[in-house]
Order: sequence, then structure tokens, then C-alpha cells
Amino acid sequence: MIHAFLFDIGNVIVRFDFSRALRAVASLSDVPDETAALARIDAIKLIYEDGRMSRDEFLSQAFALLKYRGTREQFIAAWQDIFWANEPMHVLIRSLHGRFPIHLLSNTNDMHVEGLFRDFEVFRCVTTAVYSHEVHASKPHPRIYEIACEKCGIEPATTFFIDDLAANIEAARAAGFQAHHYHHDRHDALLADLRAAGVSVG
Repeated sequence: MIHAFLFDIGNVIVRFDFSRALRAVASLSDVPDETAALARIDAIKLIYEDGRMSRDEFLSQAFALLKYRGTREQFIAAWQDIFWANEPMHVLIRSLHGRFPIHLLSNTNDMHVEGLFRDFEVFRCVTTAVYSHEVHASKPHPRIYEIACEKCGIEPATTFFIDDLAANIEAARAAGFQAHHYHHDRHDALLADLRAAGVSVG
């Protein structure tokens, strides 16, 4: 029986294209294109998402690596403007809200969280969230699943986890969660899995 849901964010609740941000950043930097921009900041991006670097530290280092000529506000706006709604998932979450607790488990950073909760109403359905940058652990490391159980007050066996990456699904199943490897082009497969687990969905 399912008592709660645990959702990844990127390419699950919202879709994203990081090249949107990189194009905007590259246009105000001494880099030729988004591929070069990503190559320069990829390492510090992962450190930032692991919570080993603050927003100010990340921005300072990114500006230096890219020789960025824009403002802090322009960079943050570009960094946040990479997402758009995965509408079928929003419909599903709204249908589950009020019947089940909705929790988040995401490898992310504070700038993205800030933008997501500002821009997408569906995040108002969230009960509790566990973010890599806050807990200093990232999927698929087993520790972040333990933290999610502690912080959200959930039991793996009665929690349905949804993520788009196979490694994260494997780790969740190893921790005892019911889990679905999601792809936005196969949303009906998720609905079928939920029905099989005894969850009423439209």
C-alpha cells in the first residue's frame, strides 16, 4: 500500500534545458558558446549542488571563470530560466494532493529552488523537501535516501519514488522504496504502475 510520494524535480515535475542559461551567460562572457561555458563551470556547479559552496561563492567563481560582464541579477535570472512545466505530472500531483503527502528529493541548488517555487504553483502541494545542497548529500548515494526518510517521516516500503535517472531508481529500490523510472514521453507507464500499486489516478 502507498502512503506517500517522493518526487524528483528535474525532468519529472518540470522539464529543463540548461543550455538556455548557458547561452544567456555566454553572450555576456568571454566564452564562445554554451558548451564552452558549461565546461568552465561544470565542476563548481556540482560542488554548489552538494552544498559545499554558497551562492555567493558560486557566483563569484562563475563570474571569474567565465569573465562574465553581466550583473548578478542577470546571471541569477538566466540560471533560473531553464524550466518549463511537465503538464501531465502537474495534473497528477494535483490529483494526489490531499490524499497523500507529496515530498521532494532533488539534487539541486538554492537558486533553482527559489525560482521553481516562485514560478510553478504545483510546488504549493509539497509537504516536505530534501535538497542535496541543504543536506550535503546527493543521489544516488544511500545517505540521502536515509535523510529523506528521517526528514519526511516516511517508510520506504510504503513510499512511491519517481525519478528520471536509472542510478537513482536503483539506489531507491535498494533502500526499499517502490520506484518508477520516469520519462515524460511515457507518462502513461507511470499511471499504469500507480494503478497496479492500488493508487486511483485519472
